Amino acid sequence: MNKVMRQNNRSVGTAYERAAGAFLEEKGYRILEYNYRCRAGEIDLIAEDEEYLVFCEVKYRKTDAKGNPLEAVDLRKQQRIYRCALHYMTVHGKIDYPARFDVIGIKGKEFLHIKNAFQGV
Repeated sequence: MNKVMRQNNRSVGTAYERAAGAFLEEKGYRILEYNYRCRAGEIDLIAEDEEYLVFCEVKYRKTDAKGNPLEAVDLRKQQRIYRCALHYMTVHGKIDYPARFDVIGIKGKEFLHIKNAFQGV
């Protein structure tokens, strides 16, 4: 994939991550960070939902041609998100906070939100 394609995909991804953030805000969540990066990986959204820290992966698919967006968060991706979440909680002094891992799949214009989609692995 050339540099222009990566930049274009990244800008599309950013737009859908922002849309997912707005979707969560409408549900009463407070967005803390977009695209948190550390050596362990990246988390698309970090939010608060009542007493929970929510680490959220956002996946977009225009159609079903490449599969359901929710299926794209495999075990390897879950492990990366978990390690990155531990880093975030440690750095921000929130290691004792209750946390969960959500996935938002966006298919076309439909938002599919799975709370507690996976456990720490």
